[in-house]
Amino acid sequence: MISNFAAVGHLDLLRQLLGEVYLATEVYAEIQDGLAEGNDFYAGIETHVHPLTPQGWLRLTSLEGDAELLVFGQLTESLHRGEAASLAIATQRGWAFFTDDARARKIGRDLKVTISGTLGLLVQAVKRQLLSLDEANALLAQMMRAGYYAPTTDLAEFM
Repeated sequence: MISNFAAVGHLDLLRQLLGEVYLATEVYAEIQDGLAEGNDFYAGIETHVHPLTPQGWLRLTSLEGDAELLVFGQLTESLHRGEAASLAIATQRGWAFFTDDARARKIGRDLKVTISGTLGLLVQAVKRQLLSLDEANALLAQMMRAGYYAPTTDLAEFM
């Protein structure tokens, strides 16, 4: 989900919508791997990451305690490490989980975690008047051109 907003140069929209976002260290490692693989849209992301930048709004967080580690271990059987860590943390801390991965969304719903993703965040941006519907649809189209798969091209059906 972060990659969709980064790919179109709109990480700022995530900050406006969510304020601080907790980012599992495993997700940050995946972002660094993506940057090394040529996903240049991640360049400069460290300027948003706390503690790498004191005023960063993407707050690195790690798995803590036996319960989170146990859930993480169970989830790595069916999810990538970043999604598994994020979902384990969200499950144990009562946090929302933002992802576009269908499998992670299903597992998260089964675990009774609040789930949203790119489409939900774009809809919220319209509802909070951060973007017009036309602007949000244009941003969605831009994300899709960058490789994001979405089940719709018009957010009006979610309004």
